[in-house]
Amino acid sequence: MKWTHDDIPDQTGKIAIVTGANTGIGFETARALAKKGARVILACRSREKGEAAVARIAAEQPQSRAEFAALDLADLDSVRAFAESFVGQNDRLDLLINNAGVMMCPESKTAQGYELQFGVNHLSHFALTALLLPLLRTTPNARVVTVSSMAHRSGKMAFDDLNFTSRGYSPMGAYCQSKLANLLFTFELQRKLNVAGGDTIAVAAHPGWTSTDLQRHTWWARMLNPLFSMSPEKGALPTLRAATAPDVKGSEYYGPNGFREMRGYPVRVGKTDAAKNPEDAARLWTVSEEMTGFRAEVL
Repeated sequence: MKWTHDDIPDQTGKIAIVTGANTGIGFETARALAKKGARVILACRSREKGEAAVARIAAEQPQSRAEFAALDLADLDSVRAFAESFVGQNDRLDLLINNAGVMMCPESKTAQGYELQFGVNHLSHFALTALLLPLLRTTPNARVVTVSSMAHRSGKMAFDDLNFTSRGYSPMGAYCQSKLANLLFTFELQRKLNVAGGDTIAVAAHPGWTSTDLQRHTWWARMLNPLFSMSPEKGALPTLRAATAPDVKGSEYYGPNGFREMRGYPVRVGKTDAAKNPEDAARLWTVSEEMTGFRAEVL
């Protein structure tokens, strides 16, 4: 079966947050959800780009409800401000889609001094989820969808040096570590949700090989895009299936069904044993609470 945009159920009455939604698969995810009736908050660092994305959706879908909200995932203070503002103005949250990320960038730090890829791709999404979890837990059938990558298969959690301070910085190594962290986070969040009870679920997705601005630091990816890549519209399908399909279960992982999961239509896919390691998942959760200063209250 080929799961497509036509299979997205009606989203009328639902509220969704999509981080990094001004471009790439984040934009296509927000656009598709808005088309199906959801009120979608495009949480982006750049006001100019975010508002342009909202205007584009509005031009295509005049009846849609898309909004921009400022969120800089390289700064935990911005994460707190965004979450507090959202909670103060809303009484429900149906979908939190942790989509934004950076990929194989030059060595850099977040505002709090953490390695940028680990900080943006994992820590800030952990913090955002922690701050919004009470609202998610009181919304029927809410979901947290975190976007990982095929690169998680090469990831290793170096708990003694998560920020690459004592070893040489590796753009690829840092990216793979952050994407493995995304899956460990999903695994542990779902475990805690199972213990707590309720119908909130945590799931993950990856876009296969999709041509987006995320690849701006990787010349080889841009060179090979004509041969292997999918469009952002199709690359968003695994996220959309994880977010909306009624048969999705907690801790599942969705990606393309083609060769090596690079292209194709979204199906449930496998993870490495490292991504399902319960000890590492629990340790990462504790470390993330310590590094961000935010405690995720699940029970």
